[in-house]
Amino acid sequence: MAERTLIIIKPDGIHRHLAGEIIRRFEKKGFKLAAAKFMQVSEELARQLYAVHQSKPFFEGLVKYLSSAPVLVTVWQAQGVIDMTRRMMGATFGYDAEPGTIRGDFGCSKGYNLVHGSDSPESAEQEIKLFFRPDEIIDYELADVDWLYGKND
Repeated sequence: MAERTLIIIKPDGIHRHLAGEIIRRFEKKGFKLAAAKFMQVSEELARQLYAVHQSKPFFEGLVKYLSSAPVLVTVWQAQGVIDMTRRMMGATFGYDAEPGTIRGDFGCSKGYNLVHGSDSPESAEQEIKLFFRPDEIIDYELADVDWLYGKND
């Protein structure tokens, strides 16, 4: 099975009408959308998602930000999807992100950053379980998979 990652289009991405553009970038790259849920994240769930940052000074602000407005939570699947989505998102804040990345093209903030993406296979597995039951993740084949990965059998 190909690798999976959790991508969250955060409140600023939703309020700035960027969800479609962000999804478009991942689709055009060739990633398979396996699950999606539009929701309001509770403070408790935000605390679970960002538990690794609990001792850091920005933790409370991060929890407040993620739970402040609706988000679009998605699961994407592809070979190497975690590394690729991380590069596509860009540096943590748009102020520092390179042009051509999601944050570089659409962000200028030093505090809000449009999207969350898993940073490892272990965190992806844990994060996906926070938002989706196994039966909510759809496994299917894309019609263009041979073209995406260069299979020539």
